[in-house]
Amino acid sequence: MPPEEDRTLRALGLEKAPREHPLLYPGAWPRDSGLLNGDRLLPLDRLVYEDRVPVLAVGSNACPGQLRHKMAESGIITPVPMVRTRVTGVDIGVSAHVSRMGYVSNSPVRAPETVRELFVLWLDARQLAVIDASEGVPRPDGNFHRAWLPAPDVRVELADGSTLPGAYAYVNRHGVLHDGTGVPRGHPGQRALLADLLVNVPGLRELFGVSPEEFCARARADLRLCARGTRLFAEEKLVTVCGLERYVGSERYGRPGTGASSAPLPRQGRG
Repeated sequence: MPPEEDRTLRALGLEKAPREHPLLYPGAWPRDSGLLNGDRLLPLDRLVYEDRVPVLAVGSNACPGQLRHKMAESGIITPVPMVRTRVTGVDIGVSAHVSRMGYVSNSPVRAPETVRELFVLWLDARQLAVIDASEGVPRPDGNFHRAWLPAPDVRVELADGSTLPGAYAYVNRHGVLHDGTGVPRGHPGQRALLADLLVNVPGLRELFGVSPEEFCARARADLRLCARGTRLFAEEKLVTVCGLERYVGSERYGRPGTGASSAPLPRQGRG
């Protein structure tokens, strides 16, 4: 971790939010765990926060600049612990919807043999409500459900070798894009993804233009156009399930800090 005066997001290269720079989606992720406190990423004093709930970040929620943007928009200034973990059972796919922010986002997919370095956010009640709202969880027409992914189906290992009993993740209500064989495709980065989609998805250029830049500009300006693009993915039979739908509706914890749930104590060891 850099010295105190260098812990600003700008100094760390983490300040840009994909909401404002959609072609940078999912944004820059930290190299290590840290405490997002305003415009700084500070060292953590622990890996587990018993009064908060763990939320797995597979997209821009792991970008401090994006997190800061979401929280500031709702007037939330409390720090957010971001813990780097080793996750087995989840990979990063492509959401089968066009975001009103101007990009096509990451989405978790079931991948039993895959191991990924991903961040777990430990959120309090207000922070969780902000992230839920940003993912459309409370809305019947929202893009994501929040689902509890339990161990051992999904293994979330901390730096000390202990594991969590699970974590929440945002599962896309529209499904994910597949690779042509029915298998969820990986997300190659926003610019490469949009360039590929514009070439290979019939009708997409008529809606969003011929370049990734034009795609982003048009999507950000028109909610109805985003909805049309989302329908086009389904109409062209490009959509498959993510494999995590079975967990939608599951609840491991109540609202953090209400006493409605037991603390998410980690499991020790690697067995």
